[in-house]
Amino acid sequence: MTIRVLLADDQALLRATFRLLIDAEPDIEVVAEASSGDEAVTRALRTGPDVIVMDIRMPGSDGIDATRRITATPSLAGTRILILTTFETDEHVLAALRAGASGFLGKGAEPAELLQAIRTVAAGEALLSPAATTSLIERFLKVPDLVITDTDTRLGGLTAREQEITALAGTGLSNEEIGRRLSISAATAKTHVNRAMMKIGAHDRAQLVVFAYETGLVTPGRR
Repeated sequence: MTIRVLLADDQALLRATFRLLIDAEPDIEVVAEASSGDEAVTRALRTGPDVIVMDIRMPGSDGIDATRRITATPSLAGTRILILTTFETDEHVLAALRAGASGFLGKGAEPAELLQAIRTVAAGEALLSPAATTSLIERFLKVPDLVITDTDTRLGGLTAREQEITALAGTGLSNEEIGRRLSISAATAKTHVNRAMMKIGAHDRAQLVVFAYETGLVTPGRR
């Protein structure tokens, strides 16, 4: 099945370059382009893409606001958002993950990395490895005004086992590593991870890691 992509970036030349790269692949195609966050929302509603490659800083409504609006739209529940930005260490990256993005990639990435990132996000996985996601979140959640505290009710909806596995995922462990730690299979660990994500409304593992830090299941700087 062909992965349908929407490109959202205010630089026309960059969009054209990405289109040439993507359309050369047999399993990916660009179905629409947008130069602002508002336009990205409108085009997403019109075309229903599988993946949106979204810049953060655009005129008018930015990529974070657009991400929040798109992920909150029921008809776009199957659309994944890949943040592609120059500002890899900006606090906006964490805000984008909280808004529902499935991951992010720097604009300095190699062409093959972008293509693989699109495929990874389309498959419903987080773009970042768990360890890389943990490193990012540890860095930003040390800043008090970035911490959100409205997730306690969702935490109470998880079983003790799900909380335990969510905490382990938050420290950067893969399903295989969680399985070895708890003497269960990787498939069982994945099942618990998926159930936890479903209960808290997380789109993917990156969202689950954010949740683990926000609720205190994992403390920044400590394993």
